[in-house]
Amino acid sequence: MSHDAIVETHYGKVRGTDLGSVAVWKGIPYAQPPIEKLRFHVPQAPEAWSGVRDASKFGAVAPQDVAHLSGLTQTLQGETTSEQAPISEDCLYLNIWSPRADEKKRPVMVWIHGGAFIIGSGSQPDYDGTSFAQQGDVVVVTLNYRLGVLGFLQLGDFAGAEYASAGNLGLLDQIAALKWVRENIAVFGGDPNNVTIFGESAGAMSIGALLAMPASKGLFQKAILESGAAHNVQDRASATKAASELLDILGLSTHEVAALTHIPLQKLLAAQTTLLTKNPLGGIRPVVDGKDIPELPVQAIAGGVAKDVAILIGTNRDEMKLFMSEPSESSQDASMAQRLLGERTIEVFSTYAAAQPGADMREIGLSMFTDYTFRIPAIRLAESQVQQGAPVWMYRFDWPSPNPKFGACHALEIPFVWNTLETSLFRALTGKDAPQALASTMHAAWIAFAHTGNPNTPKLPHWPAYDADRRATMLFDGQCSIADDPQGTERAVWGSLL
Repeated sequence: MSHDAIVETHYGKVRGTDLGSVAVWKGIPYAQPPIEKLRFHVPQAPEAWSGVRDASKFGAVAPQDVAHLSGLTQTLQGETTSEQAPISEDCLYLNIWSPRADEKKRPVMVWIHGGAFIIGSGSQPDYDGTSFAQQGDVVVVTLNYRLGVLGFLQLGDFAGAEYASAGNLGLLDQIAALKWVRENIAVFGGDPNNVTIFGESAGAMSIGALLAMPASKGLFQKAILESGAAHNVQDRASATKAASELLDILGLSTHEVAALTHIPLQKLLAAQTTLLTKNPLGGIRPVVDGKDIPELPVQAIAGGVAKDVAILIGTNRDEMKLFMSEPSESSQDASMAQRLLGERTIEVFSTYAAAQPGADMREIGLSMFTDYTFRIPAIRLAESQVQQGAPVWMYRFDWPSPNPKFGACHALEIPFVWNTLETSLFRALTGKDAPQALASTMHAAWIAFAHTGNPNTPKLPHWPAYDADRRATMLFDGQCSIADDPQGTERAVWGSLL
């Protein structure tokens, strides 16, 4: 083992694993364990240690009930691997891949994992940073953060200042990890002043909130949002109502919040599952609490709070096919559309039907729900940044799964971005013959953006920055191309709806 796998952080020495062209450090604590009296409290700086800490194994995964998304996780075969870490509340750990622990100031890429704010971890096989470090000369960081009710339970209105941040602890964990990176990444060969945060789904939605949070200011210079934007927050009243429902499930009154500290983890997770069964949104997502998130992130971004941050943002052509791969009753789809769009339902549906001649009602509905949930929020964030003069690049991932019922569905781009097609959890979706050339191309674009804030590479046709007139969008497919305002008719119908 090379000497440079031992690195001295502000809190003590860590010994990683030297893989030759890359060294990796796993399971480094970026905060104290959020257990016992620290449960439901803001993350605290880690305590120092003496000697050399072993950093050869991933830290524990945040508590989660994988069974709640069992249909989805069965599709993504291989969710558990031989190195999958155990589940524990003591979960605030990060992992680092670097070409070398030296004084070279390499770009840093910090990944925030997805999973609907209730599942996932930074140690999943798809998030192996080896290729980024080898091919891109970047330092990659992945991390865990508190999930579910442990990370997003709005208790402040019941229990006062002590619990005022409980609704956004998962985000505050992410900020704590970013502060750790700023303080320590230089000794791993990274540049603390050239940090790109990137994430997918709930990870990108987290970034949409981080862009608007005062506590994250200056901790990153660039952001990549894959299938998530700045709309996925809830208001304080809704979040408090969900917290009240959880307390009720546990048999506690709103005056007994302190008792949550002592409730066994499995009982807490079971109550969370009950809450999510009653209400699929369940109040488990970031909260506009007036404190950590002062206002709606999309409004704060429109006001210029993130005007210094370069943005790469995009969605997948058929996002909702991952969640709605099995045919549902058309009446269910219609009632969902009516609930979301109200009196505009017929107008929106007719616009999509005209834009997709020959498509059946189900296909039209999937396109509408994809745009409502993912594409239009991404465009709104991009528009807000462009108005501030910030550089923005837009993409759409179009490569379809060989399994036609999934198409270019949610999360399918992940193994292409990470160049992990061989080890991907998504083999059930990508198949055996996924185009390595597309993975190499996307991987290189993300690397270029981390280096310069511009994703253009020789492998791609020229990719113009996004603006409100041309709306140039890179279409990632077997053959990559630029489209101006793709699905523009459908985009326009949303008008002031979102």
